[in-house]
Amino acid sequence: MSYDQIAFFMFSSMMLMLMTGQRVFAAIGAIAAISALALWGTGGSNLPFSAAMKLMNWYPLLTLPMFIFMGYILSESKIADDLYRMFHVWMGPIHGGLAIGTIGLMVLVSAMNGLSVAGMAIGATIALPELLRRGYDKRMVTGVIQAGSSLGILVPPSVVLVLYAMIARQPVGQLWLAGVLPGLIMAGLFILYIAIRCRLQPELGPVLPLEERQVSLTVKLRLLRAGILPLVIFASMMVPFINGWTSLVESSAIGAMAAFGAAIVKGRMSMRVLDVSVRQTLAISCMFMWIILAALGFGAVFDGLGAVQAIENLFTDQLGLNPWMILILMQLSFLVMGTFLDDTAMLVIVAPLYVPLVGALGFDLIWYGVLYTITTQIAYMTPPFGYNLFLMRAMAPPEITLRDIYGSILPFVLVMLLALTLIMMFPQIALWLPDYIYNG
Repeated sequence: MSYDQIAFFMFSSMMLMLMTGQRVFAAIGAIAAISALALWGTGGSNLPFSAAMKLMNWYPLLTLPMFIFMGYILSESKIADDLYRMFHVWMGPIHGGLAIGTIGLMVLVSAMNGLSVAGMAIGATIALPELLRRGYDKRMVTGVIQAGSSLGILVPPSVVLVLYAMIARQPVGQLWLAGVLPGLIMAGLFILYIAIRCRLQPELGPVLPLEERQVSLTVKLRLLRAGILPLVIFASMMVPFINGWTSLVESSAIGAMAAFGAAIVKGRMSMRVLDVSVRQTLAISCMFMWIILAALGFGAVFDGLGAVQAIENLFTDQLGLNPWMILILMQLSFLVMGTFLDDTAMLVIVAPLYVPLVGALGFDLIWYGVLYTITTQIAYMTPPFGYNLFLMRAMAPPEITLRDIYGSILPFVLVMLLALTLIMMFPQIALWLPDYIYNG
């Protein structure tokens, strides 16, 4: 059996195990371990050890539990609720104003947590009942919450971009900065779509009743101050890092301590909040570390087999495709895989294949990291089996059916495809900010 056939057998075996419902790290790690032992005998046992040492020596990985802890503290202590109350009062007089405010809430939640699941949970528990109670169209609001939660893996501090940085061996700071403008552009396009749609069909997003809009300026300013607190926490973390005063890990620790301190000052820190935050931080951090460990081992076997070179030869020499056609095929493959895999699984499965190939084709790996996050999040929300669709169904009230959820997401997927096209056509949208900060 040739090395190309072995590589194909490994990949297909891993996909088969994932389709049976096995845990991601178990499926990837088991195939990597069995293949290494079969190919190189007892010497193959060095692969997981080497992967573990790479993982333990990657200092920026310490940011992962810090950011997750920060997000859960802000969520569990209900500081994130203040954001929605602020948007509720300030945006209520506009048609679709609460939906626009929900997008703003999602942007800020993304800046607090870095996980799309956190945005979905906060949107479904805080925003969704309020929007439905005020007569908003159920398809509109479910689409808004799903689309807004997609910003969690693009706006810094994105946890998925931390994983991409580890696997692609790229600077986390540059990847985060590369995600800022695309994330804001995508949020702006969502807001533009909501505003236009609700202007043309006012019944989809009615204004708040007059009695709810008649709030004194003092109350508005107090809500604004409470809602700005998460922004202050985010700024206390990111400003020192961007100015070079602190390292990435030090900035993540500042963010975690600022969130913890804010919860104490506002009188919302309790043993329950601390217990839930610590437990969830530990669970998610361990899950990500096991996945990275398995991915590194799988990638090491693939590198040893020369699979990346074989794929490059297949596309460029045998099929005669140009670099852009190959890149588009890669993006389409993410859309297909997104029907049954989440974003982390897609990353660790294809990164050992795609990332070296992208570099060999002459594309910027920082820019590609942004393309990856947008494409996988589109796949995450695409029927029939998008992971976000079922997550939304689990959190939504009974009157919102799966058919409503499927119908709600299509306009937002089209908006995301527009944003993806813009970033592919104009790479400087993603690359300008990191170039300015690091090379300016």
